[in-house]
This record gives sequence, C-alpha cells and structure tokens, in this order.
Amino acid sequence: MVDGQQVAAFLGQGDNEQLVALAGEAVPVVTAMVRAYTRDGGFVDGLLPNEQLEAVIVTATARLVANPEQIRQTVGGVQQLDGFQGWSLAETFVLNRYRKKAAG
Repeated sequence: MVDGQQVAAFLGQGDNEQLVALAGEAVPVVTAMVRAYTRDGGFVDGLLPNEQLEAVIVTATARLVANPEQIRQTVGGVQQLDGFQGWSLAETFVLNRYRKKAAG
C-alpha cells in the first residue's frame, strides 16, 4: 500500500515530515480515484493495488502535493498551472490496462 513516505521519497524529500504528512492525506484520495477508474481492476483481493497501480498512485499524488493549494502560481518566469487536472498520459496507459469496461 502506498503511503506518504513513498511519495515524499519519490520527490527526493523523504526527510520532509510536512510533505510526508501532506502526501499521507492525499494518497487515499488518489487511491480512491484509481479504484474508481479501474472499477477495482488491478487491486489484489480487492484491497491493495498491484505494483503498476502503486506507481500511478505515487506519481499522481506527487503532482497533487506539489501544488497543495491547487491554484495557479507564477514565480519569476515560471508558471505552475492550476494543479491536478487528471491523469498524465503515462498514468492513463497503465490505468487502461486494468480498467473494466461496461458491458454494452
């Protein structure tokens, strides 16, 4: 199961206790979104995400906590957009491997 420490370590800030705590709060939200997107596909025993979905949870949570206010910011010549706006292309490729399609 992904935790805040994994996300902070992915961002190279594993010793930042505030970031670990913030990521720890965001992980369940992102995990719920992954679970909903895949309709529980890729979750071992319906509870734990497999290794590939864990990677999606880590990367998506990292993007979410990089801008916790989720507002547009400009610092000098660098502009950070409005925050988390959905899955990245790479995350979508992984998620689609496990997504259960509705019968039609």
